[in-house]
This record gives sequence, structure tokens and C-alpha cells, in this order.
Amino acid sequence: MVFGKQVRLSRITSNGRMLCVPFDHGVSIGPVKGLDTISETIEKVEQGGATAILVHKGIIRTLAKPTRVGVIMHLSASTSLGPAPNRKVWVASVEEAIRLGADAVSVHVNVGSKEEPEMLVKLGTVADECDKWQIPFIAMMYPRGEGIKDPNDPDTLAHVARIGAELGADIVKTPYTGDTDSFRKVVRGCPAPVVIAGGPKSDSDHEVLQTASGAMKAGAYGVTFGRNVFQHEDPVKMVRALSLVVLENRSVEDALEVFKGG
Repeated sequence: MVFGKQVRLSRITSNGRMLCVPFDHGVSIGPVKGLDTISETIEKVEQGGATAILVHKGIIRTLAKPTRVGVIMHLSASTSLGPAPNRKVWVASVEEAIRLGADAVSVHVNVGSKEEPEMLVKLGTVADECDKWQIPFIAMMYPRGEGIKDPNDPDTLAHVARIGAELGADIVKTPYTGDTDSFRKVVRGCPAPVVIAGGPKSDSDHEVLQTASGAMKAGAYGVTFGRNVFQHEDPVKMVRALSLVVLENRSVEDALEVFKGG
């Protein structure tokens, strides 16, 4: 028997893997390159072969036409201009996401910040609402704040990812540790599938693809790369290259061939 979450998960994945491009940065850092013409960039991401995009509700409302890829609607936000950028407040609801046609929802939690308790409360509440409506729930779990000494520490990342799974997420997004061996610990300790965050914009295509490859070899469910896609000089090719690594188990060397074409 197929249930609602399974149907919707199939819309944001391909053969049980996810290649998502998040576009939620417009709230936190503004209309930077790639987000200033977001509709055009989304079309390029679709053309490249992403399985999903992640956006805020206002972007869904302004799209000229339905997307050809799955849509994850982000429910939390903060800005770099405010007094508490680590405090993610809730700006939308699960029901609103369903009304807008989203296939899944996501929230961001900064574990280790002084606002952690209120974010954990909402995390658990949203998980229950997602079960009620049978919509997949992605928890973005970051070690970030006053209580974090080393945000790249594998033990810390494993703990942070585990919190997302323990409180009901269907998929957990968390930063990559930097190498396959240590990230295996994060994946092994998380009952929910794990996808990695892309981090800051890289100057090297090889580095981006190597990160994706390392995570997949560690057992990751996929990647959610934002700035390394939408700020790339050719988002179509970057997504195509990532799809080879993430969705087709191809090597980094094979994927780099994409950039040599015309």
C-alpha cells in the first residue's frame, strides 16, 4: 500500500536519491547573484536535472508556471540584518504549503544557539503536523551558536543529525564533515536518510563534486547545494555534473567532463 508521504517523496527524489537546490537564501542574505533572477535560475536547475528545489512561499506564488521538479517549501527564516540571525522563526505552516502545492516542507534548527529550545519545540510540532497531512519533512540541522566549539566535529554533527531524526524528520540535512570516513559516523548514527548542505561558494568545480562524491560514498541520501549551483557561471552544467555523481554513481572525473562540452 502506498501512502501520501511515499507519493510526495517520489516527487522530490529519483530512485531514492535527492539532488535539491535550495533557494531560501533570499530572506537571509538578499537577492544575490543567481537569486536576483530566480525564475530564470530555477529553469536552469530544472534543465540540469535536479530532483527538487527548496523555496519560501512567496517564490511559489510568483512562479510563472508549475515547476518540472519537486518543490520543498521552507517554513522558517531569519535575516543577516537582524539582532539574532541564528534564531529561526516560523513564517509559514504545513497547511499553507499544501495549499500552495508543495511536495514537502523544511525547517532550519541551529543546535547550540541560545534559541535552540524554542526551535526544538517547533521541530517536534511540525513533525506531527507532517504526519497528519502525510507530507515529507526535511529538518536542516546545523551546529551553530554559542554552545558549539567546532561545527565540523564529526561527533557534534552526528549528534545534531540524530536530533532531527529523533524528533520526527523524514530527511535530515546537515553539513559535511569534510571526508568520507568521518561522515559515515554521521550517517550510521542517524535513523533518517541524510543529505548534505553545500556550504559557502567554492571556486573549484572539482571540490564541489568531490564533496558530493565523498558524501554519497559514506551513505548519504543526496545533496542540497545552493550557492555552488545558483551562483555558478553555468548552473545547468553544474546540476548535470552533480546528477552524474549523486544520481548515477559516476566518478568525479566523469562529471567534470560536463564542463568541457560546448
